[in-house]
Order: sequence, then C-alpha cells, then structure tokens
Amino acid sequence: MTDAERSDSIRTAMPSGGLFAGQTWRVSPRPLALPAAFIGELEFLGRVLLQFYRATSLLYRRSLEGKAPEWVAALLDQGKPAGLIAWQRDAAYRNEVPRVIRPDVLLTDGGFVISELDSVPGGIGATDWLNATYAALGDPVVGGADGMRDGFAGIFGDAANVHLVVSEEAAAYRPEMEWMASRLGGRFAVRDGTHAAFADGDAVYRFFELFDVANVPAARAIFDAGAAKRVRVTPPPRPIFEEKLLLALAGNRNLRAFWRQELGEGFLQRLLKVLPQSWVVDPQPLPPHAAYPGLDLTDWRQLKALSQRERDLILKISGFSPNAWGARGVHLGSDLSAEEWSVAVDAALAAWPDSPHVLQRYHKPRVVPASWFDFDARQTVPMPGRVRLCPYYFVVGDGAQARPRLGGVLATICPADKKIIHGMTDAILAPVMAEPTP
Repeated sequence: MTDAERSDSIRTAMPSGGLFAGQTWRVSPRPLALPAAFIGELEFLGRVLLQFYRATSLLYRRSLEGKAPEWVAALLDQGKPAGLIAWQRDAAYRNEVPRVIRPDVLLTDGGFVISELDSVPGGIGATDWLNATYAALGDPVVGGADGMRDGFAGIFGDAANVHLVVSEEAAAYRPEMEWMASRLGGRFAVRDGTHAAFADGDAVYRFFELFDVANVPAARAIFDAGAAKRVRVTPPPRPIFEEKLLLALAGNRNLRAFWRQELGEGFLQRLLKVLPQSWVVDPQPLPPHAAYPGLDLTDWRQLKALSQRERDLILKISGFSPNAWGARGVHLGSDLSAEEWSVAVDAALAAWPDSPHVLQRYHKPRVVPASWFDFDARQTVPMPGRVRLCPYYFVVGDGAQARPRLGGVLATICPADKKIIHGMTDAILAPVMAEPTP
C-alpha cells in the first residue's frame, strides 16, 4: 500500500466519537521503528518499575512505623486531606500499587531517561486503537493488535463488571475510554463521577486524580467499597503514587541502603541510570557549610541567579494539584527569561509545604526522523522531531505472582523546535514497532 492508501485507511478507522475530546493530531503513515534491542529494554523496564512501586509502598509503611526515616511519610503526606491519608493507610489499600504503570520516556543522545511516572495515565484507549489500526495494515507493533486491550482487561481479574469512572476534569479522555469499553464487551462500562451503583465482586477503574476527589461525588462510596473489599479499586486511593518527587527519593543517598535491599543492586542501577537527577525544593535552610548535591547551591533562591545556560533544569509541581497534569505547571529554566524563571522559583518556594515542587536536570530529547501525511496536499511530509515514548505496563495477577505486561507503546513526536513534549495539534501520534531485521 502507498502512504496515501495507508493514511486514508487509518483516518477512516477513527471512531465516530474520536478519541480525545476536541483534540487532533498528525497521522503518520507508518509506526515509529526503533531498534529491537531497545524494545527489549522497555520490556525489562516494566519489572524494574513494578518493583520500585512495591518498594515505595513498603518505604512509606516503614516510615510510619518508625522503621525507616520518618521524614519520608511526612513529606509524602504534606498537603493531603486527612480522609485521603486515612484511605492510603487503610489495611485494604496499604499494600496495593497501581495496576497501570506508564513512564514518560525521552530518547536522548545518551540513551533514554524517564522524566515522570504516571499511575493514572491517559492514552490507554488511543494506544489500543493505534495498535489495532496499524496491525490491521500488517505492521508488527509492540504488543500486537490486542496487547493493550488484553492487558487492560487482565488487571481486573474475574470481576463480574468493570466500571470505568471518568471525572469531569478528565472528560477529554472519555472518548478513548468509551472506545476501550466497546472493545472489551458487555462487562465494561464508562461511568461519570456520580456513579456509585456497584455490586459485590465488581471492579472500578479510577480515571481521576486524587486532587479531584472533592469534585467526584461517588469517590467516597468507591473508596469505602474498596476498603470493605466489596469491589476492587485501581489505581488505589494512595496519593504517594501521584507524586513526581518519588524520582528524587529514588536517588536520595540517605535511602540508598533501603533501595538496594528492596530492589537488588541490578534493578537499582538500571533505575538510577535512566532517572534524571532530581531534588525536592524544600525551602528549609541548610547549614551554611552545606550545598545541594550536583547543584553547588546553598539556598534555593540562588536558582534565580543562574545564567540561561546553567538553567537547563525543569521545575514542576510534584502532584496533588490540577497543575500537575500534562505540561501544566512545568517550567524549563533555559526556555524562560530571567524574570519568568524567578517568578516560577518564588512560586515553588511559596507553595511549600502544601504543594511541594521538584527540580530535575533537563535532558534534551534527540531528533529522530519522522513524517506525517498531509490529507489536503495528498503527500507525505517529512518532520524530524523529538520523541516521548509512553510504554503501558499492565500488572496482572495478585501479590508476589503479579507480573507486568507491556501492552503497547505510544510515541508522541513534536516538531524539533519544541522543548517540552506533549500532545498538540502539530504533533504526530503513532504506535511503535521494532526495526526490521536486515
């Protein structure tokens, strides 16, 4: 098939209701092809991230028990309402981890880095549609035609009914969840935030961030039913997994022995290799002879005096905020004026302790060849761009027997002049496949 024929077929396959409300993207005639060895690394990464989530859960619990540094739980609980903290510590939830794990992976000249971990990710239905659509054209996409569908279904076990509860805040993603439900059959249904009619043995997929609980009328009923073990709720109501500062904790030297014990040296080194150096922006003063490691700063206010070249840093809110979604609340220092950067730094410091912020070393994504099809001009247009990969891992099984499955990988390719990669009308969304063997 020609690029035009393939692109027409892809566009024709789009669900009548779309996949993201009010959003469009550029269609690539073909999947993004990446080296098979790299695809193998992504497969293995799921095991590392699941173990990291398990270890994070254990660290929080031990911190509460006084068996690990008490500042860890105190930091993770900052700014959270008492009711949410109580659910997080409830016996029914305290060992639960999210059953969908999605890192944001940036391809760089030095390999790849994980800029964030998302436990309530958008894109599940869209990636399923992309995989199924391109697979129908004969493309060997990662996960195959049904990897996303089967992986997502697998996280709910044998639940009689599965309720996909989408809040008003997340309404833009409702169409892709409706697509997913249509693929999965009668026991799956998309619900709004008022739905609380659950039968014993049902499962609930929480498609809303925990900062939004007050605006989801059924949230309390959902979490109470989960605590009573009447229904299975995933992701669990545990805000620790919605905090970007977890990446800073992973690299904290004071916790190195714990991570080594719980992850093993091999997993720990693999994790540290792909995480950007990160710091929690805590304005409490350091001793005058001390400095933040890797920054040579003794006070966070000194960030404002850095030159533009020295500001290759990302400043963002850690979590539990409407500004923690997508590119909202993300500031790239080298892309801002000195005045804009100073305002962002002051705002981050003023937000403590209710809304902790995280500082990360910026790793510039490398440019990769890509192309999209212009339906008006009826031609393929080259567009070298920068890539964010979103692999979706579905945790299937219970307890120690649970295993992550890589269901698919969503590639978002933005024009090369963009510094922060996110969905936009001039971005390409495409599935990923392994490069053909010569």
